[in-house]
Amino acid sequence: MKTISASVTTSIVSALRPAAYLTCAALLSACASLGGKTTSTGTDTNHAHEAAQAALAADKDLNGAAPPVIENKEKLPNAVLTDELFYKILTAEIAYQRGSWQAAYVTLLTTAQQTRDPRLARRSAEIALSAKQAGEALVAIRLWRELAPDSNEATQYYLGFMVMNNNLSEIKQVFTEKLANADSKQYGVIMLQAQRLLSRARDKNAAFDVLEEILAPYKALPEAHLALAQGAYNKGDGQRAIIEAKIMLAAHPESQLAILTIAQASAQPDAAQALAGFIAKNPGARDIRLAYASILIDLKQFDKAQEQFQLLLRDTPDDLNSMYTLGVLALGKNQLQQAEEYFLRYLKTLEEKSEDRDATSTYMNLAGIAIDRKDYKSAQEWLAKIESYEGRNPAWFNAQLRRASLLIKLSNTDEALSLLHELKPTAENDQLQVIQTEAQILRDTRQTDRAEQVFKAGLAAHPNSPDLMYDYAMLLESQDRVLQMETLLRKVIELAPNSQHAYNALGYSFADRNIKLEEALVLIEKANQLAPDDPFILDSLGWVKFRLAKYDEAETALRRAYELRPDADIAVHLGEVLWRAGNKDKAVKLWREARTKDPENSSLKSTLDRLNVHL
Repeated sequence: MKTISASVTTSIVSALRPAAYLTCAALLSACASLGGKTTSTGTDTNHAHEAAQAALAADKDLNGAAPPVIENKEKLPNAVLTDELFYKILTAEIAYQRGSWQAAYVTLLTTAQQTRDPRLARRSAEIALSAKQAGEALVAIRLWRELAPDSNEATQYYLGFMVMNNNLSEIKQVFTEKLANADSKQYGVIMLQAQRLLSRARDKNAAFDVLEEILAPYKALPEAHLALAQGAYNKGDGQRAIIEAKIMLAAHPESQLAILTIAQASAQPDAAQALAGFIAKNPGARDIRLAYASILIDLKQFDKAQEQFQLLLRDTPDDLNSMYTLGVLALGKNQLQQAEEYFLRYLKTLEEKSEDRDATSTYMNLAGIAIDRKDYKSAQEWLAKIESYEGRNPAWFNAQLRRASLLIKLSNTDEALSLLHELKPTAENDQLQVIQTEAQILRDTRQTDRAEQVFKAGLAAHPNSPDLMYDYAMLLESQDRVLQMETLLRKVIELAPNSQHAYNALGYSFADRNIKLEEALVLIEKANQLAPDDPFILDSLGWVKFRLAKYDEAETALRRAYELRPDADIAVHLGEVLWRAGNKDKAVKLWREARTKDPENSSLKSTLDRLNVHL
């Protein structure tokens, strides 16, 4: 028989297990894969774990730096590694690996009571947590805390259960004692730990009252006001949060957490102003600059946001988030070259850093840029890079649909159809999208008979699909089969009474043919109610008003439509209204703009022929 320390015991057991000595967090994430059924009793162990982790999280101090470490002390006994003790630990671990958590838990808990070793109590708590057994976990955590009273982690796990059980008085007692016995340098961290833990309580007002009671003896300290500010914000009292945070900020003007709390509790314009003022005095406060830039995006101040992200990227050249955001901002401003450069830089940095990030959105954006340039080959190549991740990436399916549509631009009709037929989706919505895409490809390649067959087969499989009916109606409209189109669109309106597109399409069809104008107006006005400021619906509204000789109203609607979207078809209609009103120079200017945008526009050609206008 040989006397060795308990740490050696743990090392031996760790070496015999497949994995290293597991933490509670690791066990919780792995518990779903355990064999055998488990049932939850009492407290939700996941929520208790989250509460403990929230309190254990490394809070930032006044300057945004790492706080003083609160030492996690565990006084460990010397243990005699008898054959019996070694056998118990080993068999418990083997039992756990085989899915028998109960046997492992009981053995280790009993052994912890006998040896007074807190690590064995902790291990039994981990096993109970992994099995989602709240009662057993709490028993083990109580023992762990009893055997290691100075362990910050044991205390936080215990408090995690207390907060989930709404036992606020116990939390008050523990933190009151912690503050009374702590070094003054640790006050700020302990106060924020108390606030973080209490923020998980169901009764937010009661939790805030307890926080105030805990901090009452320390009101002279600005750190107490910072914790109160966070607590007030958590319970929805923004005004109190701002008042308390300002006390902290007055004492410590460099406190990032204080200014962030003020920003959180303020209206966005006020938050932006506060953060901008802080950055002016503390230009190196990266987290604050990031928060400021994000608010500027929300406020749609994209130029200012772009400047802030450029500064962030200048200071941290490999910051992936800033690169991607700058790419999106440039894309929104139609700065395609700049957007492409940022996205390419993002992909290069991602590869260099070997970070496990999904680049789907970047590939999609680069494909969109290529499409805008009519570089369909490059767009195809970008979309082909998108992975399905074994069916877990919903963007992959949409990317395949776009690839099929792009193949038509490259005159690869057979390949496009083959790609669609290979998809074989199971979800009904995905099946409908494949049918719609195939029919559109056939329409674009002037194979209208085949397109119609696709629609008929699709409606046989999905007889009540408004989307398929609508698309089929548009095919019929292009063939001037008005009665069949009208029947289908009325059916769409019956099935989907909020489909603004169906109302608009039927109304415009009547207006364009100069028939049923009063009904056309009713239909289009209904569409406009469902989707105000839709430029195409406003175009229809202007056109039917023109047909009804309401010229001023027609011009107003069409001008608004063209302002929202300077589309060639809208320009044709607005030009005719202006021509009719005698503003022929303005009409000609609009038609020239339309010809530049779409030289083959059939509506423009027929209008110019009808009015005998030569541009």
